[in-house]
Amino acid sequence: MSLVIRNLSDQLVDLVRDRILSGTVPANSAIRQDALASELGISKIPLREALARLEQEGLLQSQANRGFFVRTLNTAEAEEVFALRLKLEPDAMVLGAERANDDQRKVASDTFASLYQVTDEGGSGVGAFNRAFHMALLRPSGQLITLNILERLHVLADRYVRKHLEPLGRDERANEEHRQMLEAWLARDGKTIHALTIRHIQNTLDDLRQQLVIDA
Repeated sequence: MSLVIRNLSDQLVDLVRDRILSGTVPANSAIRQDALASELGISKIPLREALARLEQEGLLQSQANRGFFVRTLNTAEAEEVFALRLKLEPDAMVLGAERANDDQRKVASDTFASLYQVTDEGGSGVGAFNRAFHMALLRPSGQLITLNILERLHVLADRYVRKHLEPLGRDERANEEHRQMLEAWLARDGKTIHALTIRHIQNTLDDLRQQLVIDA
């Protein structure tokens, strides 16, 4: 029985996370547990477990006697998330480029093609495709602990990436930066992929500093 509940909880984590990251459930909104449980035809027990896990991920916050709310975007969190990415991601990118096999290199190229298409068409889920692209370049590094941390950081960064892409022309710049990163990664050019990764993350953070101050 516990295995069934755990599996259901995993599915609920993915479902609610996707709704938060896509903006379907906006910042500061309450998670209506009764309505969501009724919609999905489940009890509230596995739902509460899933929401508690999403709080641990940093997407939700609980308030006594009020339930769970989607956390707001804020400069302090963006600074911390992107600073940590700057510390970990460039070196992991270099290792990923060095260690990637042919199958992993194809996955990276295919993921970029999907990201480019979704971004170019202004489709939904850009943040998820952006995350998938970065992880496709990082995963071949084989550094399991570092990858686990980076995957969580990318989940937290997802909503900030969507915010960053709102102004006109940002998607084109992001596509070009990703293209350059992929070319250097495929060429196993460690020095260039390291520098491009730093520039890419720093550019996003610099833009967010201005956007989040304006929206405050």
